[in-house]
Amino acid sequence: MRNFLLLACFITVTISLQAQFPTGGARPGGGGQAMNIGRVYGKIVDHKTNKGIEGVSVQFIQNNFDTATRKRKDTVLAGMFTRNNGDFALEGLPMFGNFRIKFTTIGYKEIEQKVAFEMKGGGDMSQALSAIDKDLGNIKMDEDAQVLEQVTVSGAKSLVQLGVDRKVFNVERNISSVGGTAVDVMRNVPSVSVDIDGNVTLRNNAPQIFVDGRPSTLTLEQIPADAISSIEIITNPSAKFDASGGTAGILNIVLKKNRKAGYNGNLRFGIDSRAKVNLGGDVNVRQGKINVFANANFAQRKSIANGTTDRITLNTSPNGLIHQTDRNESIGQFGFARFGFDYFIDNRNTITLSGTTVKGKFEPFTQTDLFYNRVGSSKQGTLSQRLSTAEAEFRNLGGLLSFKHNFPKAGKEWTADVNFNRSTNENFNTLISNTYEYKGGPLLGNFTQLQDGGGTNKFLTMQTDFSNPLAEKSKFESGARVSIREVDSRSIISIRMPDGVFRVIDSLSSVYKNQEKVFAAYSTYSNQYKNLGYQLGLRVESSEYDGTLVRKFSGKDSTTAFSNSFPISLFPSVFLSQKLKKDQELQLNYTRRINRPNFFQLFPFIDYSDSLNLSQGNPNLRPEFTNSLEASYQKLFKGNSSILISTYYKNTNDLITRYAYDTLLAGKRRILNSFINANSSNIYGLEVTVRNTIAKWWELNTNLNLFSSKINISDPSIVEQDRLYSVFGKIN
Repeated sequence: MRNFLLLACFITVTISLQAQFPTGGARPGGGGQAMNIGRVYGKIVDHKTNKGIEGVSVQFIQNNFDTATRKRKDTVLAGMFTRNNGDFALEGLPMFGNFRIKFTTIGYKEIEQKVAFEMKGGGDMSQALSAIDKDLGNIKMDEDAQVLEQVTVSGAKSLVQLGVDRKVFNVERNISSVGGTAVDVMRNVPSVSVDIDGNVTLRNNAPQIFVDGRPSTLTLEQIPADAISSIEIITNPSAKFDASGGTAGILNIVLKKNRKAGYNGNLRFGIDSRAKVNLGGDVNVRQGKINVFANANFAQRKSIANGTTDRITLNTSPNGLIHQTDRNESIGQFGFARFGFDYFIDNRNTITLSGTTVKGKFEPFTQTDLFYNRVGSSKQGTLSQRLSTAEAEFRNLGGLLSFKHNFPKAGKEWTADVNFNRSTNENFNTLISNTYEYKGGPLLGNFTQLQDGGGTNKFLTMQTDFSNPLAEKSKFESGARVSIREVDSRSIISIRMPDGVFRVIDSLSSVYKNQEKVFAAYSTYSNQYKNLGYQLGLRVESSEYDGTLVRKFSGKDSTTAFSNSFPISLFPSVFLSQKLKKDQELQLNYTRRINRPNFFQLFPFIDYSDSLNLSQGNPNLRPEFTNSLEASYQKLFKGNSSILISTYYKNTNDLITRYAYDTLLAGKRRILNSFINANSSNIYGLEVTVRNTIAKWWELNTNLNLFSSKINISDPSIVEQDRLYSVFGKIN
């Protein structure tokens, strides 16, 4: 059929040529306007690998005489980008004229060649058909080393990038955390502090952990550093984010995902100073409408930690002294795998499905020596030595299904996704306590305890977001979100009896289940007037909570139910940004957030698992509300250097805080830790982040945070604390 059509076209061309071009072959100007039936096609390949190159710009150019300027000029008649296999085809081209075809793309030398449709006589039909349908064959492009070097230099990301509402730490440029976990990455992130136990704080508060912009049940120890692309530090989240968290910010971990055309991947292997190995790899394949990405990591870990604690007990006379030394060694391994694909339905619709699985096992051993004494006593203190041998296993499965629709209007899009995480853990700990009259003295007593713990944590989120640019500098965003978290946990404690048999202690054991639901919706509007940019947002949230606690008394199950519902609350946010001369900018933002009490803070039973730190919840706790205000000044210098100075203030009403009080338990005076709602608290601080580019290969990032907090309480039975001051600094 195609040859028949070409034959018909050729006959038409022949008749037309005979009618328009008499003997002598002179072509009248403009007589060929109707001859747009030419077609050229071919394939662009790499000169070395012979593989097709996607995204090459192909331009079909004609050189004409411009009657207005009386000069010749180039006119692009047709153009396209090569497909993922390097193919291209241009149709509807004129048959007569001076033509060139140009091929350009970043990283390769430009190619330009002449093209002509040669119409030869003689009645040879095959020649006539080839004249209309011209195959240019495989066109080989050579790499342009100079261009590639320029792209590499200009495209390099700095270790820390500063945004209006967040700082972005580019993990791929931080070689010191390769082979580690997200905890190792956090040690180098500005504003973030990591203690000896791996606990992470952001401006003296435990932050919320997000993965790819969504809450997750993954812990920082379960995420390998090699799977992370960047860390986003959000100290004052806007209405677009969850209102929960109180005074804490958000650490958003962005995982790697590639969409480069063709086949891409890498392998890595490492060994640390304790002879523990790590290995991993990434692969990405994009062909046609499918983009597949995968990441896998395996790591062995051995950690050693030493600590010292001194404690004074003030409810005894004379006061009691405890000097505690700890040594912890943990050996284990874990594996991490992530797989997913994007399906490009068409230019405006994309479906993404991805999954994550984590499995690990650790065996920590801890030796704790506690020396008991009295203030003013000259005697050597009693020694209590605790040996803890544990086995801990954890697993995590997660899945994400998302859909994205791009409207014809640039920047207008709608997304919807469902995210599910399920994590399980099993912990078995043998705790042996030996008491000696003094160090090196006779044994006074022995106590052995078994702790069997574990549970399941399920987290489901369903979210939809809509973004619509109303004008060049204004944008409207809105969305809705539902999150459901279910926790099922057990803690069974057994004690070895004099006959050597272990017996479960019902009063110390418990099984609990709880479910929390949060419903939210938000809208934001952003615009810019001259050099003043602003974003106004409002979030609406409500939540409900149900929990049950099961304990045994006299061999029978005793079930206690808890429930709380928090009505609809409003959470506004305001962000202002004023650009000044000489690359300077002022920023001011305000947000309101909430912190709801969790299960451990609510249930009223005493936890005896740590004899030195007994704890009990308070079922009458109310949620706390925090108003945050932050002002920043940013100055950019030549050479990619900058300084960011931020001052912040947070005021919290009904602050949920821990407090300790003296009580009588089983005939003994004991200190019991619990929770109350204080009247309020206020926090203020000053943070300075400086980036210095000393040389092309040397970048210095300095972070300093001055922090102060005060808790206000009107209960006369509780001693009010003095204002707390602290300083934190970090240099990378």
